[in-house]
Amino acid sequence: MSLETDLSQQVKSMALALGADLVGICAARATPESRQLGSWLARGYAGKMDYLARSAAKRQDPETLFEGAQSMIAVGLSYDPASDAEAIDRDRDPDPGARGRVARYAAGDDYHEVLGDRLRALAAGIEALVEGPVKSRVYVDTGPVIERVAAAYAGIGWVGKNTCLIHPDLGSYLFLGVLVTDLQLDCDVQIEDLCGSCTACLDACPTDALVAPRVLDATRCIAYTTIEDPGPIPKALRPAHGELVFGCDICQEVCPWNTRRARVFPDDPLGLRVRLAPRTEWAHPSLAWILELDETAWQLATRTSAMRRSKRRGLLRNALVAAGNSRDQKLRPQVEKLAAGSDPMLAEHARWAIEQLDGAGA
Repeated sequence: MSLETDLSQQVKSMALALGADLVGICAARATPESRQLGSWLARGYAGKMDYLARSAAKRQDPETLFEGAQSMIAVGLSYDPASDAEAIDRDRDPDPGARGRVARYAAGDDYHEVLGDRLRALAAGIEALVEGPVKSRVYVDTGPVIERVAAAYAGIGWVGKNTCLIHPDLGSYLFLGVLVTDLQLDCDVQIEDLCGSCTACLDACPTDALVAPRVLDATRCIAYTTIEDPGPIPKALRPAHGELVFGCDICQEVCPWNTRRARVFPDDPLGLRVRLAPRTEWAHPSLAWILELDETAWQLATRTSAMRRSKRRGLLRNALVAAGNSRDQKLRPQVEKLAAGSDPMLAEHARWAIEQLDGAGA
């Protein structure tokens, strides 16, 4: 075994010991998939996410992330708090009013920090292994790296038709992170694409955001309209939002790799999945409760959470759409209060919700 191979194995063993469920290595090089970013941006699919265009050159070619970048260590951390997300028994719920839904990844501790801490520890551990300084950068949806492409080339899954990375045993409920380093490490072998002829995710998307296999029009995606875009949700898309108030899991929920196969989850000795599991208040949250949150209450309810990204205004906007879709008349007082408020965007969404409550919506 060469010194390079031995170091690569030690690095991967360390990543697993630090809590990763999956780990692989690929070269910090451009790929056909990363090069497709340019045409995707040109088609306007990024919407208002201007930061993607500003960092496009680095996203397309990881070798330009910093001088000397050689290898990318990709890690995956599984999450699947489905049982927690359905923890509320609606028949026994003391408040059986309309409820919203939050994407499974967002209702616990912020995965950027949970996984980022593990990768920073890995970077420190690598320096201890080589007994010297190592130039590296950590990325968990926080910089110009396309994590799913790196993870696919590192052999820890394939990019599915829903654009999510899929592992044959763990499915697609995976947080991904990348540690880019100037070390020359052995690369792993890619996993075969096993989506086959299945189009379940494309067929199930309520807003037709998946315009082709592995091509997402973000401007139509509920994850974009409820989180990334701070402006009004297009009226034509609002009915399809249903009860979703932050993100969307539909294209993953219908994926056979998440539903038809018995997923085998690794042990969790560090309790990372416990931290990532949905908090009680966000496991099917009451829409009335959300609509009444003031800034202080919102700050408290979303502490150390990825849900901070939408800001309180965005969450209220989303909840108003869900309230209208619910047709629940008990929400009328909260909706009417926001309709009479001073925020023009929230007032417009509230008026739309009232139309739905009155049965006048399309």
